[in-house]
Amino acid sequence: MRFHHVINSDKVFGTHRGDLFGDGVNIAARLQTLASAGGVCLSGVAHDQVRKILPFAFTDLGAQVVKNIEEPVRAFSVSVKGASAVAGTSNATMPLALPDKPSIAVLPFQNMSGDPEQDYFADGMVEDIITGLSRSKSLFVIARNSSFTYKGKAVDIKQVGRELGVRYVLEGSVRKAGNRVRITGQLVDAATGNHIWADRYDSTLEDIFDLQDRVTMSVIGAIAPQLERAEIARAQRKPTESLQAYDYYLRALANNYHYTREANIEALKLTQTANNLDPDFAAPFALGADCLAQRWGFGWSSAGAEDVTEARRLARRALELDKDDPRVLALAGETLGLFAGELDEGAALLARAISLDPNLAVARIWNGYVQLWLGDEDAAMEQFQIGLRLSPLDPRIFMAQNGMAVAHFLAGRYADGSLWAKIAVQQNPDYVGAHRALMACLAMAGRVEEARQAWAVARQIDPTQSISNSIVMNRLRLRWRPQDVQRYMDAYRIAGMPE
Repeated sequence: MRFHHVINSDKVFGTHRGDLFGDGVNIAARLQTLASAGGVCLSGVAHDQVRKILPFAFTDLGAQVVKNIEEPVRAFSVSVKGASAVAGTSNATMPLALPDKPSIAVLPFQNMSGDPEQDYFADGMVEDIITGLSRSKSLFVIARNSSFTYKGKAVDIKQVGRELGVRYVLEGSVRKAGNRVRITGQLVDAATGNHIWADRYDSTLEDIFDLQDRVTMSVIGAIAPQLERAEIARAQRKPTESLQAYDYYLRALANNYHYTREANIEALKLTQTANNLDPDFAAPFALGADCLAQRWGFGWSSAGAEDVTEARRLARRALELDKDDPRVLALAGETLGLFAGELDEGAALLARAISLDPNLAVARIWNGYVQLWLGDEDAAMEQFQIGLRLSPLDPRIFMAQNGMAVAHFLAGRYADGSLWAKIAVQQNPDYVGAHRALMACLAMAGRVEEARQAWAVARQIDPTQSISNSIVMNRLRLRWRPQDVQRYMDAYRIAGMPE
């Protein structure tokens, strides 16, 4: 049996540019690049490290004699279907290992209102149900952004279970007519396709939050009656008394997930309307702060003092209103820690968000970035890996992939960093941060021409970039070791970025 590449626990032997790559934690990035060249084989040690976190199929080949490795090694062949298996697209079909506790994905509910413009309302209902379920520390809950990759598609529940690595799938529908709302739901065992539970819930709009609680509690009761239902009990009060404010918040949330300049502007306007309708509703304040941070992160604004001041105000107002909502804590932690540069406070807020909701993928990703800016690349990679597993099909997965690239840059593993950055660029070609990470890793790896090509693309996305406003004046990196800042500056100069 012949393999072009053999991945061991601490080295990759192959023909890809003659490179030797680092430890087994980074096999995900390597497999995506190496698979295109032919057969890929994992050693037993490497297999044990990654078998539960990668969406690939492994076949035990027994002991194999491998070139460049003296002793026979237990080997596993890997079935890989292109970049999508790592990048997180819906084409990944290899099964993920089930977590060691009950696991569930909630698919987008069908909008039965007869009006496509009401999709945002049905999506919002599902998001709140996911939030309720994810508060349980006894459950493993797939993040909204991954489960929503199936929206509008005819799905095979067994395939969904394999792709997301879950035992249970919840699907259903929402019908909104006048002041009435009806939710139907059915819980399916993804391994067998058997229906475990189905029910229908009716209420008025005024009781919509109670309706969401009833659905959540019914699902918990069907999956694991022994779980403490108090773990996922929502706050006894409604998040807002204004259904109009809630409606505008849901519209803003839908726009925020598009990750475009135009949708970002619209989302910010909608949060402002929700804030005006109910000044005591925390969620739109936190989302508004996130919108300002998002447009800075994508290079849609220069992050002037006015934006930073406003984002800080919105985040702090959200925290004043609700210090126990994990999503509010996560978005406030992102804004204050990453955008406003208040790293210690941001880290504390994100740690509390994760403590309250260990399944909140966005909190894991933002916490990874805060750990990066604090200079702890190992802690950052751990958070990114958890985020990748919680939401393996997330359209936002490029954020975690880019974070992995930066972490490898800080660790001096430029080849690994280049691979993760390339994956992030493939996932979202408009994200300028991934292009910057790619050019920095390529430059320090001695691949100067490729680094300059990466800079050319980054410059097209954001022509205002320079070394001074990307590094020296960047408030985020002031906590880095001086030698790390210097390496970034050197890399940018090699790639051709102006001073």
